[in-house]
Amino acid sequence: MARHTFIRNTTSYWLWIGIAIAILLADQFTKVLIVSTYQLGEGFSVTSFFNIVRVHNEGAAFSFLANAGGWQRWLFTGFGAIAAIAIVWMLKQHAQQKLFGFALACVLGGAVGNVIDRVMYGYVVDFLDFHYAGMHFPAFNLADSAITLGAACLILDELLRVRQGR
Repeated sequence: MARHTFIRNTTSYWLWIGIAIAILLADQFTKVLIVSTYQLGEGFSVTSFFNIVRVHNEGAAFSFLANAGGWQRWLFTGFGAIAAIAIVWMLKQHAQQKLFGFALACVLGGAVGNVIDRVMYGYVVDFLDFHYAGMHFPAFNLADSAITLGAACLILDELLRVRQGR
């Protein structure tokens, strides 16, 4: 590998790690604000379709396995930690790929944010509550938003890669 390629890949790698850290810090900052301000179930209405409300999710997405008895905490913590290690490795290998790197950085920052919650609290702190006509979308947080954005970018990256291959 030429020296300039090494420098470019290293610089890109640290950019993606920096984005992941920024997401992680924003996620943890908002969760600390929620935990220090509201009791479980408390919050306030922001608009006619959006509330800030403190919710605890002991499961995974959409509260999957939330009532499984506690073992799921460590299962999801382990999955998150393994995913973070794999993502760091992939970022190192593909640092020059902009959309792919951004997608992985989003997933990494969000995954680590939720792993920290599981280790510290035993659950993930959610607080963004969207609703319409009496129906509530499951509450979520900034980490979940980053993971979703990252997943969408991964799909877009793959679609663009397939399209370029034609």
